[in-house]
Amino acid sequence: MSETESTEYDRLFYPFLFAGGKADIDDVLAQVRHSILEKCHEIVELRRNTFAQAGPLIVTTAEAMAHAFHNGATLLAFGNGGSATDAQDLVTDLIVPPFPDWSPLPAIALTNDIAVITAIGNDVGFENVFTRQIIAFGRPGDIAVGISTSGNSLNILAALDQAKKQGLLTIALTGYDGGKVKRSPAVDFCINAANDHIPRIQEGQATVYHTLIELVHTCLQQGERP
Repeated sequence: MSETESTEYDRLFYPFLFAGGKADIDDVLAQVRHSILEKCHEIVELRRNTFAQAGPLIVTTAEAMAHAFHNGATLLAFGNGGSATDAQDLVTDLIVPPFPDWSPLPAIALTNDIAVITAIGNDVGFENVFTRQIIAFGRPGDIAVGISTSGNSLNILAALDQAKKQGLLTIALTGYDGGKVKRSPAVDFCINAANDHIPRIQEGQATVYHTLIELVHTCLQQGERP
């Protein structure tokens, strides 16, 4: 790419492409390889630490979820930004299981309906975008799963509090030190991926909820199917 074809964005994010045409491709690839390996090491270490600190809690949480599903529960998942994507991933794996011996389980991602999100955000306030849906969809015995990297998202806190008031099983996935969510009396189970880098936290949380899904199906297969 020549200087005349480039933009300021290109030069900012890909400076090695504009080093007078003398960038060493082997050096660039070595840097990329080093970066990937460092990330892998960080992810593996976070997973080990999370399971070392919260392994029994993860099992207990999965057992509670399996019991709720067995009794007819629907899981309601929610989060902001990347955590919204995680909520959608969690729900997708529940309603469209990746393995043939897993039965579909009822679940709703409260981040999916953009009309609802924007209506509530505009008319009532963004802090209520999940709370209003909990009021509408939540039934006693259902499962609410709030995902927050900081543990301090106000709309996550409000939704978990409302879910607890309505008799839902409340589960939270957090990062850093767990924040206000971890300390909230409205949360039945909080699993924390302790880290201060958001991408690593989200990878740790993804590992946790995929583990929960597998454990839930294991519990259900050992007893009666929902």
